[in-house]
Amino acid sequence: MLIHPTLDQLHSLGLQGMAKAFNELADNDEAAGLGHADWLALLLEREAVHRQDKRLGARLRHARLRHHAVPEDIDYRAHRGIDRGLLANLIKGDWIDNHDNLVITGPTGVGKSWLACALGHKACRDNRAVLYVRVPKLFDELALAHGDGSAGRRLKTLGAAQLLILDDWGLEPLGPQARHDLLEILEDRYGRRSTIVTSQLPIADWHVVIGEATYADAILDRLVHNAHRLELSGESLRRSAPPSQA
Repeated sequence: MLIHPTLDQLHSLGLQGMAKAFNELADNDEAAGLGHADWLALLLEREAVHRQDKRLGARLRHARLRHHAVPEDIDYRAHRGIDRGLLANLIKGDWIDNHDNLVITGPTGVGKSWLACALGHKACRDNRAVLYVRVPKLFDELALAHGDGSAGRRLKTLGAAQLLILDDWGLEPLGPQARHDLLEILEDRYGRRSTIVTSQLPIADWHVVIGEATYADAILDRLVHNAHRLELSGESLRRSAPPSQA
């Protein structure tokens, strides 16, 4: 099969979306009636979509979201106290532009992590840099990083994300190093980036988990005072909801 010179040029220029569309149009009898301007418009549209999909794929790989969740799959029928108006505004993403935070609390199984990942996916679609981490694992990794000298690079990566998701906060009390690391992360992000925190504990109990009054006041000041709050309730959805929804 001979390769059309135009197709070869598109590939050589890295215009893979246009090349794929050119192939499809060349094999479509109905496309024979299109004018040059219509052909070009279709090729450009496909190239734009191709590049957008590549950027989204790269952002999602970097984000490492725990769940494949999207806002369109949110189940509003479950009785768990979702403020639909607030959630609709959060999905729009203006709060990220304003460098606000979000706290999602509620008992286990009501979809806190899933909702956080859905908002993270939407942020990726909006061309924002997102990073998801589980808090217990993060502090274990940072403890090792302090030992091998890579903690600075890790903290810089956490600070750079336009949206940082800290999942499963408050499962155990913080030690001295973890308290210091958390304050450094939040101080670096305060007023510059947005953070989502999910927790089974109500905010009123966080002071005890942090464990040292001076650190607790500083951490909560940087995390909570400018935070939107989704307080979920109800029974666990894990026994009844399909894996793709929450």
